[in-house]
Amino acid sequence: MPEDYANASSILPDPSKPMDDETWKRVKTNAQGASDFLKALSHEGRLMILCSLAHGEKSVTELEQMLSSRQAAVSQQLARLRQERLISARREGKQIFYSLTDERARRIIEQVYELFCT
Repeated sequence: MPEDYANASSILPDPSKPMDDETWKRVKTNAQGASDFLKALSHEGRLMILCSLAHGEKSVTELEQMLSSRQAAVSQQLARLRQERLISARREGKQIFYSLTDERARRIIEQVYELFCT
């Protein structure tokens, strides 16, 4: 039997009640940032990378092996995550190591795991 989500408590603004101008502006302004953030997460490879990095720093080689993917494909996904400032890179000799830098990403990955993988 489906849950009654309409009666569940929520932190979301109630659309049946008028929203003051300041709140509406804030919600509208943040919608673009939220949309960009969610687009960055909306790829299987990027989700897997973020999930892996949630457990600590990984080298490009480790990520390639985990994804069973070519270096070019992994690098493309890493570039997108760096562009969105969700991860950072550091070089050690010839190796590049990546780590998760955005706590929001960690929290979302944990929620996605809970909702879809348990």
